[in-house]
Amino acid sequence: MSSETTFASLSPGTQTSEACPVWFDGSLVPSRQANVHILTHSLHMAGAVFEGIRAYDGRVFLAEEHFRRFERSAEILGYTLPWSLDELIAATEAVLWAGGLLDAYIRPVAWRGSESVSVSGQGCRIHTAIAAWDWPVESALGDGTGGLRLVLSDWRRPAPDTAPTASKCSGLYMTGTLSRAAAARSGHDDALMLDMAGHVAETTVTNIVLVRNRRLLSPLPTCFLDSLTKRHVFDLARDLGLSVHEGTVSLNDLDAADEVFVTGTSVELRPVVSLDRPGKHSTWPLGPITTALREAFRASTRAHA
Repeated sequence: MSSETTFASLSPGTQTSEACPVWFDGSLVPSRQANVHILTHSLHMAGAVFEGIRAYDGRVFLAEEHFRRFERSAEILGYTLPWSLDELIAATEAVLWAGGLLDAYIRPVAWRGSESVSVSGQGCRIHTAIAAWDWPVESALGDGTGGLRLVLSDWRRPAPDTAPTASKCSGLYMTGTLSRAAAARSGHDDALMLDMAGHVAETTVTNIVLVRNRRLLSPLPTCFLDSLTKRHVFDLARDLGLSVHEGTVSLNDLDAADEVFVTGTSVELRPVVSLDRPGKHSTWPLGPITTALREAFRASTRAHA
């Protein structure tokens, strides 16, 4: 991928947010020109893969980790990305440069094209695009002023032998969409989702973490995406002298927690203050460990190597 192809004739910082350039199959184009065919296979069969990444001060945070997972997600769905990890990172930096963005949310996405709409998708070209825009953490979930209010979802995460749960695949997010919409209708910020056995899994887009006696506990990602942000938070927790553990988490474990928070790229780290489920209302304070981890996380995003 040459710099001429990447940067084209665009000037940095001259695009409006609506026309912020998108990297599309090797070239930067205005967002209105980044179009796909109506018979795109992944539109019909839900086979797109994507990532959520943030940039801070113009630096792509956890870039290699995110793009390695991006590659792995495609492999799980049976296709290979036509770009190397280095090329994808360079393309992301080009999008940030062309849009004049320093702090931004970044969305790489790959999908099967329109050459076939058969279920197998054989013969479809693999397309790749990267978009970025100004999406502050405070507006990503809830009103941004306090802890999250959760409600128990009627939907559950699928068993790993019924769906490609280790992939960040677009098709796996429909139950999250349904759950989040139902939560909004009932006056909540997000929904808590259980796994196939009735254990705690995650929220619609974030991993959940319990704090008790200076020990962090989170469900094993056996039926949902393993959060790169949570891995980073765990490293920060160890630096603070906290122990971390992953295992089976029950609703009773949630009730016994001293603090509860969620973590993910879109929200970074947000406290949970309540959970509503049939016949029970649970609450948690915004505690000192969650506060310390939030501060450590935010400091780490601004720490340049």
